Amino acid sequence: MFYQQIVKWIFIISCALMIALYFYKDKLPEPSTYEAFNLEEPLQTPTFREPFSIETNHQHYSLTPKFDYDLTGVVVSYSNADGFTNIWHHDLWKDFINVRDICVIWGKNVSTGVYKEVDFTSDSWTCWYTLTSKKSSMQFKSTAFSNNHLLVDNTFLASALLKAEIGDVVHFKGILVDYTNDENGGVRHTSTHRRDTGNGACEVVYLDDFTVIKKANPILRNFYMLTKWAAIFSFLGFVVLFVITPFEPR
Repeated sequence: MFYQQIVKWIFIISCALMIALYFYKDKLPEPSTYEAFNLEEPLQTPTFREPFSIETNHQHYSLTPKFDYDLTGVVVSYSNADGFTNIWHHDLWKDFINVRDICVIWGKNVSTGVYKEVDFTSDSWTCWYTLTSKKSSMQFKSTAFSNNHLLVDNTFLASALLKAEIGDVVHFKGILVDYTNDENGGVRHTSTHRRDTGNGACEVVYLDDFTVIKKANPILRNFYMLTKWAAIFSFLGFVVLFVITPFEPR
């Protein structure tokens, strides 16, 4: 009974801490966090890549390169293609190469700290920003913000991509492409400049490389994982103790 009480309280405290940390671990850090990084406008140059094909999950995709593309920025939101609420990519579009969309900012959107007064959200194919103050209305630049549909056809790059979290500094390079699912005729086109908005304004990037340069809030995130595992193991411990502890009638 004594050990059950200890494990129960470990579980309760771990759950409370985990819930609290969940709302802080993805809070965007202060601008000073990013001072050491060169967060300039993405580099877009002519490409000599030829059209090519990818086949995965019994689907055949044809990709048409438009430009070489190189970007370093801060992740402010993302959407996973296999996310619980995302019914579009896998179920309806049969799109198994667009592994993740990440929304990033760079330039003065980072250095001025205006991002602290902007709310960012992602849905299945779009990233939205909401300006919450007069400062953000005056300073936030839509041309230093982009949603990127990232196409991957190998597990190493997919693993690296899925490690990126909100607030992280990331660098990726590849090619801007249009692509077609030859099995169902689905077509997606890439944006080729940062001035457009609305439908079709997202960059579609076939990745050659993806790196998380700096993790945001590492202490909070590590502590969050610690409390998460503590909650799991303490719950299992409580169940085991409940089963093996003899019943003592009062």
